[in-house]
Amino acid sequence: MKLSCLPVSFYEDIFGGKKSVVDWVRFATTLGLDGVDFSVKFFPTRDVQGIDVICEEIKRTGLELCTLVCYPDLTHPDAEQRAREIEQMKADVRLAAGLGARFVRVTAGQRHPGLDRAQGIRWVVEGFRRGLDEAEKLGITLAYENHTKGAPWQYWDFSQPAEIFLEILNALAETPLGVCFDTANPLVISEDSIALLEAVKERVVIVHAFDIRAIGAFEPVCVGTGVAPIKQVFSILKANGFDGWVCVEEASRTGREGFEKSVSFVRRAWETA
Repeated sequence: MKLSCLPVSFYEDIFGGKKSVVDWVRFATTLGLDGVDFSVKFFPTRDVQGIDVICEEIKRTGLELCTLVCYPDLTHPDAEQRAREIEQMKADVRLAAGLGARFVRVTAGQRHPGLDRAQGIRWVVEGFRRGLDEAEKLGITLAYENHTKGAPWQYWDFSQPAEIFLEILNALAETPLGVCFDTANPLVISEDSIALLEAVKERVVIVHAFDIRAIGAFEPVCVGTGVAPIKQVFSILKANGFDGWVCVEEASRTGREGFEKSVSFVRRAWETA
């Protein structure tokens, strides 16, 4: 297993310019990680010089860039906006390749008011197919997550409940679309994380170790202190032969202590699973 981290607790500071992406990379080296994850929102201008500086820092530290986390909204009711979302997803794939990432985390889109389920699924499947074409050219793996609510979004994810997530995956069964399995996302809507994992375990390419305070409540906590069945998830994945990237999704907003506790818990949980 290789261990990465998505610094959700730092999002506001990075988005607002109080911290830089380089600051995050340097902080990550103090946590003993193998790699880092970035949000696409870390790159509002995508200037080549700034990206080169980040790449050099990653190389200097010896870390790897595991995943670029993106938020395509393929369910937008406006056809022109959906087309823009697809083009943006393809541009995000190209950015990930330029940064040296292995994976791009993708989402189906938002649960827009009045969205017809069958139509939404068709739009998502079509959009993912076009994104997969771009990813294949560049050696990037798309990892689909049934998200909760993306950082730039107004509404919750269309992929919840799980039956929608699974229907989209099944429609793309012949493609290399992988799964970014989040340990807590199903719990936010009082669904069973383990039941979903059993249904998708053959397609899991990366894992988000995320935790919440209580079932049915979207209240992030230090990983290992909430209700997410992380040890059970790890046991199932290891028994199934998974030995890839696990990303600590640190969103507790408890400073360095939150990162250290979460990373330590995930490492121990994997070793003992």
